[in-house]
Amino acid sequence: MGGFVIGLDGGGTKTEVVVCDLQGNVLSQFKSGAININGETVTNVESNLKYIFEKIFSETGPSSECACTCAGAAGISNALARETLKAAIVSSGYSGRLIISGDHQTALHGALGKDVGIILIAGTGSICYGRNRHGIEHRTGGFGYLIDDEGSGYAIGRDMLSAIVRAYDGRGEATALTDMVFSQLKINSVEELIGYIYSKEINKRDIARLAPNLTDACINGDSAAMAISHKCSDELFKLVKPVVEKLDLYSGEIAFSGSILTKDRYIGNTLTEKVSQEFPGLKCVCPKAGAAHGAAMMALEAAKQ
Repeated sequence: MGGFVIGLDGGGTKTEVVVCDLQGNVLSQFKSGAININGETVTNVESNLKYIFEKIFSETGPSSECACTCAGAAGISNALARETLKAAIVSSGYSGRLIISGDHQTALHGALGKDVGIILIAGTGSICYGRNRHGIEHRTGGFGYLIDDEGSGYAIGRDMLSAIVRAYDGRGEATALTDMVFSQLKINSVEELIGYIYSKEINKRDIARLAPNLTDACINGDSAAMAISHKCSDELFKLVKPVVEKLDLYSGEIAFSGSILTKDRYIGNTLTEKVSQEFPGLKCVCPKAGAAHGAAMMALEAAKQ
């Protein structure tokens, strides 16, 4: 058995790396380029992976000392994406033991320090995932912004923009969100807003970046903002409920992860109340660690088997 394990969390724009020794102590931790097959070219992924492994092996120890690597990434339930990522890792120079895992699985492991429980993630997108003591898993959401991602930063940004144009043409009440969004985007009219939204350079992350304005608008009692906040917490609860019920996880812990849950006090507090009322045996907690650390722990468990 080698002397260390590697955990990779392949996000949409970056990869977080954690290297641990066989006692679970962190030896190295850094960020690098994206390895998400769904958002990057294979050439870029291979290049980023090559850099990651070269950095680890030059600073921590030779590849022969690596007992296992676990790479968590989105979209690997697709067999082609899984095999493409695996091939890219091999092409980058790594030839040791390898686990390819969904990023929701590594996130649960990092958040709770174990593989039993529930994690709800609401950042740019949204997903809920759980695993019970019998090894049965269930997930809800995570189907992408075109057809899903309710309760996410993208959904909030989209609903804010909808409230702004509805207020503009008289279908909705005037809202403080208009001035807030105009100020952030440095524009002065709805016409400019439409031009921004439908520009080819704008993506879901740009829309999600508008979401933090919601908290300030709620503090000021803006009715449109409060309606969006309540809708968000309702949608996130809809993600949680079937996971709890299908896995019989009425007691234990549910970790809240992602900026929408950790930074928006209205949504986070409202959702905590909903969960506590419906499932009093379920405790809402903050993540103990991130998905990259969870991936390293999964690699460590596999190395010890």
